[in-house]
Amino acid sequence: MKEGTSSLQDRRRDRSVGEQPKSRRGTRKVAIVGSPNVGKSVLFNALTGAYVAVSNYPGTTVEISRGKFRLGEAGVEVIDTPGMYSLSPITEEERVARALLMEEKPDVILQVVDARSLGRMLPFTLQLIEAGLPLILVVNILDEAARLGMKIDCERLEQELGIAVVPTVSVTGEGLDRLRERLQERLFGDGQITRVMENGVSVTPVSRRLANAVEGVEALLQGEYAFSRRAVSRLLLGEDSELLEAVKAREGKGFEAIQQEIHRAREGLAHAPDYLFWMERQKAANRLMEIASSPPTKALHGAAQRLSNWMIRPLTGLPILLVVLYVGLFLFVGKFGAGILVDLLQERLFDGFIEPYITGFTERVIPWVVVQDLFVHEYGVITLGLKYAVAIILPIVATFFLVFAIIEDSGYLPRLALLIDRFFKIIGLSGRAVIPLVLGFGCGTMATLVTRVLETRRERVIATLLLALAIPCSAQLGVILGLLSGSPAALAIWVVVVGLVFLCVGFLSSKVLKGERASFYIEVPPLRRPKLSNVLSKSYARMKWYFLEILPLFLAVSVIIWIGRQIPLFGNSLFDWVILGLRPLVAAIGLPEETATAFLFGFFRRDYGAAGLFDLHSQGLLNGVPLVVAMVTMTLFLPCVAQWLIMQKERGLKTTLAIVGFIFPFAWTVGFALYHLLNLLGVRF
Repeated sequence: MKEGTSSLQDRRRDRSVGEQPKSRRGTRKVAIVGSPNVGKSVLFNALTGAYVAVSNYPGTTVEISRGKFRLGEAGVEVIDTPGMYSLSPITEEERVARALLMEEKPDVILQVVDARSLGRMLPFTLQLIEAGLPLILVVNILDEAARLGMKIDCERLEQELGIAVVPTVSVTGEGLDRLRERLQERLFGDGQITRVMENGVSVTPVSRRLANAVEGVEALLQGEYAFSRRAVSRLLLGEDSELLEAVKAREGKGFEAIQQEIHRAREGLAHAPDYLFWMERQKAANRLMEIASSPPTKALHGAAQRLSNWMIRPLTGLPILLVVLYVGLFLFVGKFGAGILVDLLQERLFDGFIEPYITGFTERVIPWVVVQDLFVHEYGVITLGLKYAVAIILPIVATFFLVFAIIEDSGYLPRLALLIDRFFKIIGLSGRAVIPLVLGFGCGTMATLVTRVLETRRERVIATLLLALAIPCSAQLGVILGLLSGSPAALAIWVVVVGLVFLCVGFLSSKVLKGERASFYIEVPPLRRPKLSNVLSKSYARMKWYFLEILPLFLAVSVIIWIGRQIPLFGNSLFDWVILGLRPLVAAIGLPEETATAFLFGFFRRDYGAAGLFDLHSQGLLNGVPLVVAMVTMTLFLPCVAQWLIMQKERGLKTTLAIVGFIFPFAWTVGFALYHLLNLLGVRF
């Protein structure tokens, strides 16, 4: 073999010092990695079923799904990692995925790839092999590849790579039994899964100088690492700052020599080392594709492909988007969720049965009115907190989660990102921002966390501002659609005003905020009919999150309000003084003074405020022009406390205060202008 040429067989010998022995006792650990939209979550759900827990990765707010299943007589823990394209992270989610591989040292890593894009995903496979990680390659979505006329010889690919390669169609379960067999071999066998060919595929360096530098840094490394020393050397030469700090801590006095070697290697290079390493792996991947696959012979046809093409073209994609919004949000969430289901739960269940019974029981058992107020009456934990959370917000959130799961499972979301990428660039965002912004219609707090998928800080700040200002959460949106659906003109005014605010503020933010513009790339999965079990499992997981995370907040807010009403301050309670301070503002935009309480509720929870406006409308106190003005102002009003805290954690205190300092006066200014404009034009609803 030529000097500087590294075979995969050689790399398999170059295991990390701290590799876990295959005979380790206890629960085995399997991590699923891969690019977004390749079927990782579907595979995770197929393996784990309902035994799933979602939690934040330590020290971050990125969520990690963990589940368990039985493999023979042993238990196996499965971890669904965030999407990643390589071991050189760009987004926060990629950093978390890599940290998980380094710190938890899974017994097996399942890399899921899209068979249609195998040539683009194999470079990551080669990098994982180079890192000495225990890998099984899962070639997924083979049915779509077959429709394109592609043929992938997984057995030949397995021989060339020297790792197990399993073909699957995860949405139908095809190949999963074989995958379990290979997992069984890898976890509990002798570790020799496949026969390694004598002459495996090789990765020839683009730069001989850089190849020598890799060997030089590798020779200087003395510490123990989760990845092979060769992989660590390449990451260091690629200026991986996080790994550089880890190496500095492990190498001690030897770090200075390593740093000098890195500086010498980088001087005079025409391209960044990361780019050169990628070219090496891509050339090797192209060679693998020539050996083990045949290119597509035809394009996909049929109704599904035509619909997929229509979805990403502006002329046809925008009408399709309007249909999705009309059917999914207006009819299902607005009419059915906020209308039929809320009426059923609020009027018949709570107002007609639960509230009278609980109130009477509490008044008989507890003689003190002050204590009674904690549980029942106007601001009680049960008659306000539980009622709002279960009778008003729950059906709206549940219907939204169902719609979002259908959109997600169908593959429409990446196509929507492609459709609006050019439009989003006007406001400083890329098409990838559609993910947190659409999720914001479910929960702004969750969506603020998801802004971590965006590449640049500039893009994350703009997305955070727009989420806090102009994206109503599912409860707000459901109430708005429910209250305004009777008047198409009123609903149109709300849509136009909030839409103009979104565009204008986004555009101005993109001009004010300096920074690097984000590139846009996204994997587009096949367009499929949503699978009922997937839709229900995703909706169930999110509803479980709602009950565990949000319901306690509703109850806590009720307690805070009760405490605020008990604290005396110059003849009134603290709560009453805040409401008195808000009354001039609501009066200035033409609203009844009772809406001041709803806006205060909205600060604690956006959906709490929306439910308060719903109550006022039900009592006949909020209708016509004031109703439209209230809906617009509440949409643009301050983010709730939970979203505020997450904004502070993600963007920092200074940025959060700047966002909030802009939103508060801006919302009232827009409400004031809208109220007087509608009256000046003589608009009536």
